[in-house]
Amino acid sequence: MDIATLQAQTRLYLRQKITMMVNRYVVHAALPDGSEGEAVAFAEQKRMTLKEQVTLYTDESRQATLAAFKARKVLDLAGEYDVVDDAGNPIGTFRKDFGRSLLRSTWHLQQPGLPTMTGQERRLAVALLRRFSDSLEWLPYHFDFSIGASIAFSVDRRWGLRDRYAIEIRDPRLDRRLVIAMAVALDALQAR
Repeated sequence: MDIATLQAQTRLYLRQKITMMVNRYVVHAALPDGSEGEAVAFAEQKRMTLKEQVTLYTDESRQATLAAFKARKVLDLAGEYDVVDDAGNPIGTFRKDFGRSLLRSTWHLQQPGLPTMTGQERRLAVALLRRFSDSLEWLPYHFDFSIGASIAFSVDRRWGLRDRYAIEIRDPRLDRRLVIAMAVALDALQAR
């Protein structure tokens, strides 16, 4: 899918593929009937690395890069991540707010030309259950990323044995590659 068509998408689905040493994710466009359409991105994250880095490809062949995100520092819990396009040009940044994240996870996302978006778990009760019991990490959660009082996009983790997410994009100015990177990060980095 070309960038212009990707940029027109308002709903995406993200699924994690279970593997031993690598987290793999496939992102699909949503069809009008709500089912999964064309794959628009494929991501891989190597586990147990000192410096987090995830590459987003255009498909599972991994021949063309769509975007990537990388931690600025080694093993920094409150680290900032740079998101770049296929040529290495900056698309935006995101970081987890550990000061405000004691009860409910909070993320900050920046895209040049837009105000900072704050993403927070919608339901405090679910956040508390997940936070204080490792055995409940599978509970679904919902993040709303807002610019002021307006929701720019949402990431909704669905029930199921495998991690599945619905992504709804309301702000047409958002770079979909940045939204996809943030959605993958929510799964890959949320427990840290």
